[in-house]
Amino acid sequence: MARKAALAILMIALALGAFSQDKAGWPDQLKFLAGPPGGNWFALGTALSEMWSKNVLQTTSSTGGGVANILNVDMRKADFGFSVTSLVGAALASEEDFAGKSVKNTAVLANLYTQYTYFIMRKDFAKKHGIKSVDDMIAKDIPVRFATLKPGTASEFVIKALFKKGYGVDYEALKKKKWSFEFTSYDGGADLLADNHLDCFAFSIGKVASTVMNIESTTPVVILPTGQKALDALAKAYGTTTFAIEPGIYKSVTSPVKCVGDYTCIVVRKDLPESLAFELNKAMWANKPGLALAVKDVDELNPKEALPAELPAHPGSARFWKTAK
Repeated sequence: MARKAALAILMIALALGAFSQDKAGWPDQLKFLAGPPGGNWFALGTALSEMWSKNVLQTTSSTGGGVANILNVDMRKADFGFSVTSLVGAALASEEDFAGKSVKNTAVLANLYTQYTYFIMRKDFAKKHGIKSVDDMIAKDIPVRFATLKPGTASEFVIKALFKKGYGVDYEALKKKKWSFEFTSYDGGADLLADNHLDCFAFSIGKVASTVMNIESTTPVVILPTGQKALDALAKAYGTTTFAIEPGIYKSVTSPVKCVGDYTCIVVRKDLPESLAFELNKAMWANKPGLALAVKDVDELNPKEALPAELPAHPGSARFWKTAK
């Protein structure tokens, strides 16, 4: 009897020891960086933080942007946050917004869903100037009141990079053509379009975006396609791809609209314990249906695409997604 009791105590001690060891190095809480208010990242950041707090470890969420999130994670000012894979590639190469910066402590926790870049133009402006594409907008010698999100966001990076790599222009060159620029939020840009203070508002967001639907509900608009030559040039530089905004989602889209394709991902500190990264992914996968209620695009999360093809993933992520079903 005593032997059985001793054996039971030993097994409990071993189990507790394994449990304790599995959480070795875990912080007391985690800080997650989301995105600008009004966008998918903001809503999903709140949902993820609440889910992780309940299932893994207390997590707080705050606003952020695709560029700033990578830098803050790398400098340990936060533990993880949203970005896009093209930005991660630029960061690791120390290019564009990351020129002169050495990003060494950042990896991908997971690719979540596809990211589309929208160029939304007031229909009356497009009709007046015969603009049917982003190529037309840049080629024509006309003033354009243009807006994107604030510097430091993934949207602003992609727009700026597309102008430079795809069309050989930058903000200063376009200002010489009498363009004006606003750097705003999703809601702010929508309001500026509706009040006729903007001609075109461009940003990156998911495949099914309430922001786009809200704009359509107040303002007659067109969504401009991006030329394949420009798309290919950006892909060569930063690993983006070509997506098509298909009819059936937005009332202003009646035929496929080519655009910059990317992935919303979560970047994470490389020096977080492997066991913690594993559990964060495990909880996210298990709670996918609930997270998709916050942002429908989370339905796209799947083991085949969760690990980036050309970028470093956290070892805990690699261990989880290679066996997830």
